[in-house]
Amino acid sequence: MVSAEDSGDGGVEPDDNLRSFGETVKASRKRAGLPQEQLAPLIGYSVQYVGSVEQGRRHPSQKFVHKTEAVLDTFGVIDIAARQLTRRRGLATWFRRWAELEEVAVTLNTYECRSVPGLLQPESYARALIDNVPPLATPEEAEARVAVRLERQKLLHRTPYALFSFVIEQALIERRTGGPQVTRELIDRLLECGDLPNVDVQIMPLVQPVHAGTDGPFQLLETDEHEWLGYSEGQKTGQVITDPKAISVLHQRYAKLRIQALNPADSTGLLMRMRGSL
Repeated sequence: MVSAEDSGDGGVEPDDNLRSFGETVKASRKRAGLPQEQLAPLIGYSVQYVGSVEQGRRHPSQKFVHKTEAVLDTFGVIDIAARQLTRRRGLATWFRRWAELEEVAVTLNTYECRSVPGLLQPESYARALIDNVPPLATPEEAEARVAVRLERQKLLHRTPYALFSFVIEQALIERRTGGPQVTRELIDRLLECGDLPNVDVQIMPLVQPVHAGTDGPFQLLETDEHEWLGYSEGQKTGQVITDPKAISVLHQRYAKLRIQALNPADSTGLLMRMRGSL
C-alpha cells in the first residue's frame, strides 16, 4: 500500500538517530581537539548551529555533513552516520516498523487505491506527490523523502529475490498526477518493474462491479521466518497487524483482488495503451 511516506505526507519527527548523529559529530570534534567555537568558522556555520546539531535538535544540511567530514577527517564516519540518518528521516514515524519488516520480507503483497506504491514510483512521480500534500515540505525535507523512497526500491532487486505482488487501481494512473510527462514516466516504471522475474503488477480496471478492496488499501508480508503480518494505514497513522484471524481475512481479500484485477499480461497491455494515448 502507499504509506504517508509514499504519498508525500512525511509526518517525520526527530528521533534517537538524530541524537546519535549529533553525538558522532561531538565525539569527532573532541577527538580533533576543537571546541565548537573553533569548528564553526572552519565549516562556515554558527556556533549555535553546531550546538543544535550536536544536541540532536537540528537536522544537518548536506553541506554541513561534507564540510564537517572534511575538516574533522573522520575516515567516512560522519558520512556513514548521515546516510543512516537520511534513511530514517525520510520515513514517517508510524511507518518505520513496517519499513524494517520489508527489509527481511520474502513475500510482499500490496493493494493500493490512493496513489502508486512507493516501491514502484519514479522520482518525478514521488516529487509530484510530495509537492501536493499539505503541509508542504521544505526543499530539504522533500529531498530526504525522495532519497529514502528511492533507497527502498532496491528491495525489488535484492538477492535472493523476495516475491512482490501489486494490485493497483487504474484510476491512480488516469489521474495523471504531475501531468502527462510524469504519467509517462510512471507507466514506464510500472512496465519496467512488471518485467522483473520476482514482481507481478496487476491493474484493477476502472469498471469492476465486484470488488474485494472497498474497505481500503492494505499490505501482507511474509518474514524470513515465514510469519505473516499485515499493515493498514489512515491519515497520520499506521498499524502493523499480527492477529491471525485478521491476517486470514486480508489473505482472503487479496486472493479475490488478484482474481478481479487484470492478469499481469493484460495489465501490461493496458499500460502500454494508456501510455500511447498520452
